[in-house]
Amino acid sequence: MKDLIFLKTFMKPPGGLSRKGNSGMPGKGGRILEPEIEPSGSVVLVRRLPGILHLELNRPEAINSLTLDMVRMMARELETSRNDNGVKLVLLSGRGERGFCAGGDIKIMARAAAENDIQPAMQFLKEENDLDLAVHLYPKPVVVLAHGITMGGGLGIAAGADIVVATESTRMAMPETRIGFFPDVGATGWLFVKCGRGYPEFLGLTGYELKGPQCVGVGLASCLIPTSGLPKAIEAVIAHAPGLANDRHDAADQIREILGPFTKKDILKDPEMDQWVEEYFAGKTSVSGILNGLKECSTHDELCEGVFERLSERSPLAVAITLQCLRRNEGRDLGEVYRSDLKIARYLMEQHDFKEGVRARLIDRDNRPQWDPDTFEKAAVMLRFISFE
Repeated sequence: MKDLIFLKTFMKPPGGLSRKGNSGMPGKGGRILEPEIEPSGSVVLVRRLPGILHLELNRPEAINSLTLDMVRMMARELETSRNDNGVKLVLLSGRGERGFCAGGDIKIMARAAAENDIQPAMQFLKEENDLDLAVHLYPKPVVVLAHGITMGGGLGIAAGADIVVATESTRMAMPETRIGFFPDVGATGWLFVKCGRGYPEFLGLTGYELKGPQCVGVGLASCLIPTSGLPKAIEAVIAHAPGLANDRHDAADQIREILGPFTKKDILKDPEMDQWVEEYFAGKTSVSGILNGLKECSTHDELCEGVFERLSERSPLAVAITLQCLRRNEGRDLGEVYRSDLKIARYLMEQHDFKEGVRARLIDRDNRPQWDPDTFEKAAVMLRFISFE
């Protein structure tokens, strides 16, 4: 075990272990070993261990928000390792304690709105989509360590992984409608594959934040491993990586068995919430209809009121388009979903609400966006004359 490097970059060492430098991994006996190759100035740290390609997002000051350089580095490394028989597993993690990835860098979106030039943002979104689809279709198993904030584009990366490991600190959401955008990165397609009835609509429309065990219960994470147990869990994966099967699905099953002893077993479902989400969101075709139902909600009063308010503060146009996407993309080929996403992204970034949402939420931060259209009824009428096909 002395040659193993533990991926210890985002948590305090268990048992009071000392840290050598800014990263490193505890080897046998708790000693911290430095990575063999540590390009510390890079926005993505690349490590090649026996059987493993480890890509670590390295912008902890921005919760590892994605830039075009990061997307291109990950895409390049995945392509290089695609036919490398020495790589049996791809492991993705994020540096720092705050989270795996908060999504796309807000500066990209803010610049697009402020300078009225969406082309750089569109280029980023296209290459981000290509990366996410590549993860879905990759021939080797992919494991994501989704600690802390894992939202937007961070969830886009995780969605294609075979195993997404949550911790008690994990927070997952798709909050885009808050700035007049929509849950892109294929979410309006893959949410239906991962989540139970109603949750794709509920999460996509409201931006509801799932916490820790909820991420597993709803289906966006595969398992929960307490932060204190994560070092030993990943050390076990590293030890077995060279012997993993060549087939992606078989290897993923092996990894699940390896992680099994470390995962939290008593994660309970929430049947009352599941029933509530299904009743008020599943299969709905009208935002106004959803809001009317929530007004009359007699169960889960606090949740009904909170969700009603959350929906009401969002861009009517963005929410209406999101619901339209959800209805169109359920069961659709994922490649088609990503292609459609780019058309919708271009449209929304050219609209008033996107520029106003970015101004109100990200630049001035007054949280007083003036939406246009200002009602869901007007937004629905507007969309009758628009096609994204």
